[in-house]
Amino acid sequence: MPRALLFDLDGTLLHSDPIHETVFEELWAARGLEAPEGFYMTHIHGRLNVDVFAEFLPDEPDPQGLSEWKEAQFRDRLPRPYPATPGAAALIGRAETEGWRMAVVTNAMRLNAEAMLQAIGLRGAFETIVIGEECSRAKPHPDPYLAAMRDLGVAPSDCVAFEDSPSGLRSAAASGAFTIGVRSGLDDAALRAAGARATIQDFNDPALPDLLERAEGVTA
Repeated sequence: MPRALLFDLDGTLLHSDPIHETVFEELWAARGLEAPEGFYMTHIHGRLNVDVFAEFLPDEPDPQGLSEWKEAQFRDRLPRPYPATPGAAALIGRAETEGWRMAVVTNAMRLNAEAMLQAIGLRGAFETIVIGEECSRAKPHPDPYLAAMRDLGVAPSDCVAFEDSPSGLRSAAASGAFTIGVRSGLDDAALRAAGARATIQDFNDPALPDLLERAEGVTA
């Protein structure tokens, strides 16, 4: 089997995007902006807040402060405990038993990443958490995934990455990992268009064991 599993967080290990979307809708409304249906998934999903603000709120005097406020709102609204994506705990348990290396690679800020992993009860499973804004370049650039590979001491050809957003998929695919899309918010066609080699509904998807075997053959 591949030597390392690399997981995105929001939308991959847990379906927390509805909380983010609600906060963004409130933020937009407070500034007199419209956020029509589909706006979050098209323009915000998977991106750094400061990049979103640079595009849509170019006159914002403190984009970093606004980002920190938005993420504090998310943490306040995140229920604890919170359900992980179906099948995630079983896959991670199997990976631990079989000696796979594992990392989380996310554009979420570190406080959020820690809060989400604690909420789903999986914090102890990961050797490293790579945060996009702490890298030279965040997703969609490959830097966060390459940083995780360095931390784990594995080659790109030994890694499988799970992602759900176009930004994350482009990052993982560019790093050289065998990239699997999770259909939590986007369909198969959209995920493949962004770089997924294959897609799954969740970690209980009956296609996943074959995909991991296929990844082993591709990356060997």
